[in-house]
Amino acid sequence: MNIPVKMYSATEESNIDFDMLDKASGANIQFKRVNADTGKEVKWENIVKGFNLEGKYIILDDADFEKASPEKNKLLAIDQFVKVAEIDPVYFEAPYYLEPQKNGESAYNLLLAALKKSAMAGVGTFVMRNREALGILRPYENVLLFQRMRYAQEIRKTDELKIMDKAPKPAELKMAMTLIDQLSQKFDPGKYKDEYSSELMKVIKAKAKGVKSSEVRHVATTSKSIDLMAQLKASLSASKSK
Repeated sequence: MNIPVKMYSATEESNIDFDMLDKASGANIQFKRVNADTGKEVKWENIVKGFNLEGKYIILDDADFEKASPEKNKLLAIDQFVKVAEIDPVYFEAPYYLEPQKNGESAYNLLLAALKKSAMAGVGTFVMRNREALGILRPYENVLLFQRMRYAQEIRKTDELKIMDKAPKPAELKMAMTLIDQLSQKFDPGKYKDEYSSELMKVIKAKAKGVKSSEVRHVATTSKSIDLMAQLKASLSASKSK
């Protein structure tokens, strides 16, 4: 079954975009591609790509990249169906909305309804920007959403992290579980806002009107105490008062 669709990015950045300027004149800063040995600017058509292999650069051309590229097609092929809960969130990347095109509406709605009823997601791949993209196809509200995923080899191992293998005391664990229970509630993403960007925009607009920033917020520091029981009791007390 083939379903014609269009893909749209499901997210947008909330960060404020800044330009780099010369402090003295306010002119835009330009970045040039220069030769590290001579310091002279290099034209774009004279730049090639190379891989440092054991201290020696191996130069690749377009034919080399084409040889390694997957077969180019616009088909998102579903290979299997899985439960989303079986996939660790560390694998998830950018989400995209899929919109049905002409003559594909019925099949689109059928797949959407089937995935909702089965509580499953389709795992598939397709070529995106000359690279094979892995992801899952799942329902989101009333649309199909394709969530790009990282490959297993892209997830770093945790072996090199220095984690002390020390079991907590039973009393500490019990109190920690009590704290988690007190603060447990249904997740509401709308509750969290990018406060920094909105506050920074206020500062920008104020400075545009000639108002100088006078107040400096002090970052709260954490307690240096290592008495876990004392910290847990303080946390429990604070959560109760909330």
